[in-house]
Amino acid sequence: MDMPVRLLGRDTSINVRKVLWTLHELGVGFIREDYGNGFASTHTDDYLRLNPNGQVPVLVDERGPLWESNTICRYLAAKHGDQGLLPSDARARALVEQWMDWQATELNPAWRYPFTALIRQDPAYQEAAKLAAGTAQWNRMMGILEGQLAHTGAYVIGAAFTLADVVLGLSVNRWKMTPIEHARLPAVDAYYQRLQGREGFVLYGANGMP
Repeated sequence: MDMPVRLLGRDTSINVRKVLWTLHELGVGFIREDYGNGFASTHTDDYLRLNPNGQVPVLVDERGPLWESNTICRYLAAKHGDQGLLPSDARARALVEQWMDWQATELNPAWRYPFTALIRQDPAYQEAAKLAAGTAQWNRMMGILEGQLAHTGAYVIGAAFTLADVVLGLSVNRWKMTPIEHARLPAVDAYYQRLQGREGFVLYGANGMP
């Protein structure tokens, strides 16, 4: 019998919430343990053996530890055979992973300065020019998502909800909750409303946390 899935990480982390939402969509039971930022340290020898980066989340199952949130989400969908979240067709799967990777490598760096300045209120991130530049870049990146959603008219890849919507749905929520001047993006707005119909998004996305 498989051991219970353990998820290590505080539920205020956007990357932990990606995994929480994925677990909810899959109906997989788990035990979550608070780590990071005011909770158990991620820099102990024991934790660093699980994730040498000292970050959350870490998923631990019968096969051992796994880190990197997008990778964990893909693993869970593949392990539990959910071809809706992660298609088996090579091309369809690549499109899902393309947008997941874009979220991690292109979109995330764009929000780092304004989010850190305005939500975390870090005194080291209070330069007006950098805040303005970061906000403009964040809106530009969101404009790329706007174009994709205007094309599909539904979810990121098309008519069906996938893992790309888990990671990007949380990113849209963060953009909307950060007090910047938001670009007018009607397809993103419609997408955000569409996601409100998913219980997992209500629990782990539009739950008051950016």
